[in-house]
Amino acid sequence: MTIRCECKVFNIGSQLIARLPESASKSLPTRGQTMVEGILNGVPIHLPLEPDGKNSHWFEINSKLNKVINIKVGDKIVLKLNPSKNWIEPQVPSDLMKALSLSSEAYSMWQKITPLARWEWIRWIRSTGQKQTRIHRIEVTISKLVSGKRRPCCWNRNLCTEPSVSKNGILLLPSKD
Repeated sequence: MTIRCECKVFNIGSQLIARLPESASKSLPTRGQTMVEGILNGVPIHLPLEPDGKNSHWFEINSKLNKVINIKVGDKIVLKLNPSKNWIEPQVPSDLMKALSLSSEAYSMWQKITPLARWEWIRWIRSTGQKQTRIHRIEVTISKLVSGKRRPCCWNRNLCTEPSVSKNGILLLPSKD
């Protein structure tokens, strides 16, 4: 199933973002984070879509991608997307990597779980803006991995987990330029 849509590019803080229309997002297999492959303005992409907490999804247009597509705030982009079961590896935050390196059991389990499961642990850890809560979540992650748990439990995967662009799990409105 190919999802076709147009999105307007906007920024929140210093991040360049595109939010899918709700109608396009409804065609995805989940309201939570999902991996997609496809074409963005003629350029092949393979990236995760983050939920916006309002029944749609968004993604960051990082500097590497933007060097190829060369867009700016206010531009429209054309997307042709297909859900993908081929999850790319997440970038592991340095504080989590340090904690994993201190526990061979946790690190071993981390290596055994799927990339999707690693994404879920990272999303759960980063979904707080509070330093102490983040530290606690990393400690819990290590403990759970050591005990054989493969994924975090009991949290709303449909919320936006990027504190720099969200508040209370909801994607912020675009910056006024």
